[in-house]
Order: sequence, then C-alpha cells, then structure tokens
Amino acid sequence: FGTTGYGFLNYLNGIFIDMENAAAFDAIYSRFIRSKMNYQDLVYEKKKLIMEVSMSGEVNALGHRLSRLSEKNRHTRDFTLRSLTTAIAETIACFPVYRAYVTSCGVNERDRRYVEQAVSRAKRKNPAMSATIFDFLQRVLLLQHPEDSPEEDKREWLDFVMKFQQVTGPVMAKGLEDTTFYVYNRFVSLNEVGGNPERFGIALDAFHGQNIERAKNWPYSLLATSTHDTKRSEDVRARLNALSEIPDEWKERVARWARMNRKNKGMVDGRWAPDRNEEYLLYQTLVGAWPVHEMAERGREVFRGRIRDYMIKAAREAKVKTSWISPNGPYEEALSKFVDGILSNPVFVDDLVAFEEPVSYFGMINSLSQTLLKIMSPGAPDFYQGTEIWNFSLVDPDNRRPVDYALRKKMLEELKKKATPSGPDLPAFLAGLLQNWKDGSVKLYVTWKALNYRKERSFLLMEGTYLPMISEGGRKDHVCAFGRKRGEEEILVIVPRFLSRVVKAGEEPFGKRVWNDSRGVLPEEAAGDRF
Repeated sequence: FGTTGYGFLNYLNGIFIDMENAAAFDAIYSRFIRSKMNYQDLVYEKKKLIMEVSMSGEVNALGHRLSRLSEKNRHTRDFTLRSLTTAIAETIACFPVYRAYVTSCGVNERDRRYVEQAVSRAKRKNPAMSATIFDFLQRVLLLQHPEDSPEEDKREWLDFVMKFQQVTGPVMAKGLEDTTFYVYNRFVSLNEVGGNPERFGIALDAFHGQNIERAKNWPYSLLATSTHDTKRSEDVRARLNALSEIPDEWKERVARWARMNRKNKGMVDGRWAPDRNEEYLLYQTLVGAWPVHEMAERGREVFRGRIRDYMIKAAREAKVKTSWISPNGPYEEALSKFVDGILSNPVFVDDLVAFEEPVSYFGMINSLSQTLLKIMSPGAPDFYQGTEIWNFSLVDPDNRRPVDYALRKKMLEELKKKATPSGPDLPAFLAGLLQNWKDGSVKLYVTWKALNYRKERSFLLMEGTYLPMISEGGRKDHVCAFGRKRGEEEILVIVPRFLSRVVKAGEEPFGKRVWNDSRGVLPEEAAGDRF
C-alpha cells in the first residue's frame, strides 16, 4: 500500500524552505558555534559510537559469522576476527541508507549500489587496512559466491547477509535520528524522521515528481505531517521554515541574544554550559514552540518546564556532554539554570517575542498551505492527535500531552454554525478567521472543509491524475499548485509560500494587488488551461 508518511512529510516540509539561503544559514551556523561541522562525517562518527556503546554484541556476532565464512576459503582464511569485525563496523557506519533488501532471489541494482558505495567509502576511511578484507565483505554482501560453493555455504552467506541487514537499520536509526539530529543544528526543521538535514529545502519539481509517482504506484500511502515520533510538530516546523526567508534578521538576532544571555551561563569542568551548539538549538526551539497567546505566570512556568525537559533530553540524545547511560548532573543543572535564567529575563523575552511575532504569522500561512497540500495530494492524509488546531509540540513526551478534545469539538460546532449559506458573508467570515488566526479556528476550518471536499470527491482524490501546474509571472516562486483530474471531475489546488517577501506580517495575502501578473498553466492533459 505504501509507506507510513515520513517521505511525504519531508518533501512537503522542504518546499517551504528557501533553498537560495542555504549558504547563508551554513555561514550563520558555523559563525555562531565557532566551528564548521561536516554532516556526513558526523553521521559516520555517531553510527560508530552507537555500535561501540549500544550494539557491540550484534556487531561482534556478525564478525564471528564472517570469520567462519572466511575460514572456508584459502584466499581469506588468514583474515583475523578483529579485522573482519572492524570491516563490518566501518561498512555499516558508511552505509548510505537504513538497510538493503538482499534476499534469496538475488541483489537488485539499487542495493548493489548501496553496498558498493558503503564499502568504497569504508576503504577510504581506513587506508591502513587491507582492501582485500573489504573486498571479501562486499562479495559476501552481494552473494558473489565462488563458482564451486556448495549449497550449505551459499545458505551461510545468505544468513550472514540477512543478519547484517537487520543491524544496519537500528544503527542508522540510533546514530542518525537519535544522535546526529541533536548535534547538527544548522536548521532544525530539517532534522526529521526520514529526512536529510544536509539538504536545505526541496525543489517544487521534486515534490511534484514524488506526488506523481505516488499517484501511479502507491495511491493509498499515508501522508503525515505530525506523528507520535516526529521531532517537532508540523506547526513548529512551519514556523521555523519562515526563518529560511530572513537569514540576515536571524543572524543579527541570535548574535544579540548570545551577548544578552552570556551572564546566565555556568562553568562546568572548565567549559561554559550550555555550549554554543546547544544554545543555537535552544533559540530555534524557542522561536518554533513559543505559544501564540500571551502567557500568565502559570503558563510561563509550564512552558519553562517543557523547554527545560526538552533541552535535557536533547543534550542526552546528542551524547556530547551528557547521556542517558551516564548523566552529567552538573552540566544538566547548568543547562536548566540557563533556560530558567533567560526565560525569566523580561528584556530577552520581549526581544524574542518582537522577533517571533511576524515569523509566527508567516509560519501560520505555511501551516495552512501544508495542511491543504496534504489533504489534496495523492495518498491518505493522516492527522496526529491535537493537530486540528495549532499544536506547537516538541519531541516525545512533549507531543503526548493530553489533548483538549472538548475544546476542538466546541470550536468545530461554532464553525459549522457560522460557515453556512445562511450565515454571515463568507468573504468577511474568512477574513475574520485570518485576522484572529491565533485561536486556531482558521486551521480547523481549512482541515474541516478540505476533508469534507475529499470525502465528497473521494474517487477524484484517490484515483485522479496528478497534474503539476507551471507558475508564471513575478510571483511564480511563491506558489505551489497542481490539478487533480478524473474523467470530467477536476480540481485546482493553489497555496502560497515564501510570503515574507510578498506581504507584511498581518496583511492578507490575497487579491490582484498581491499577485498582480501571476498565472498558472497546467500540462496538456488539462487541455492547456491557463489560470
């Protein structure tokens, strides 16, 4: 039927990140942390760390299996257990995906490339090791048996490959998602399950291409934007993505905050706590998760507690200054005090809110856009608990807090009363939703209306052809649009993006004044329609 939706999540998220500003955010990050971080090297190091501290037993077991295989051939019987185990660990650390799917049916071309790429990189990483050890491992992983191999030996090779593939997945999951994603903090909206933080944004063509493929081959695949396992909720990511449009403002603001908050840092083992990398993560977290409503004292304390808990978890997952296995009490205490200190400082909080307010407006637009795209794209849209309205949750357990369903039910009932033909003027009603966007009704309205449309036109949206729209005019880069067509049924879906360069915060992004000469052209399947 398809996947659980993380692939769609990352493609969708990526089109709201301004790819043109990748170099700017590289520079901002490196300057702030006073170091250059190589993402690929970091993944390699963290996967090796996981194999050393959490999965050494599994890797050693693979080493013993491979050693028994090597002893059956005079060309490989002199390889030591240690060298074979090292080759396995290095190849797993260099494996480019979670796992391959080699079976008794053979090796497909894609998996062959993955294995060859991993072994080649492992060789380069270990010039002091004999290349013949890696060559032997590669032959085993690709089931390239000697011609005269008995059936028993072939089965043992396949058994090794199956066990190897069972290990690469958890090593990648723990080394990448549960370690690297908490260390590589250049732009944390990208640090999502199934994502690639090194790739700054996704081109519209790639997004459309994925939708076309899903419509043809996996029309019932899930479309997720938030789950129990995402590192941040869809609304946090949508707001953070607005930062990608304003690198200069972000650079100036984080530098100011660092100067402002220096006095709140503690000294642990001769080093400042938190370090610059964790501080950079904290500022992104505050912008992304800041509540839309003004907080009373109780609300501020709850929020401080959430951020404290998140930062402790992030530091432990990073495994740099503390960890789950060996908690560093003094460091974690200093980190908690830093969070409390800066969030108790009205000067910092006022400056944060002044910056965050316009960012949150454009984040709101991003969130509405991605909600509509999710519902109208090929596949089955999935909604995580509480995301029917604004939900600025972080990683678990923050995203598993109780949901006020009574509130959501009441809000939906109110919307149904007002958004009827006998109700108030619809344009004025919609304008009111946008003006009062902070209560979440506008997101609930978009979700409700789009899901109802999908229910009424289920065959169109589950089986219809997907037709990317080509945008033209001065605002062509600020639109994502496509059509769905099935027989005489058709729908056109258009959403805005990158609006901080189009309107001011609080301005309605509608009408000819905003979009002037903008137009869209559908492909020939739609008879060349122009809109």
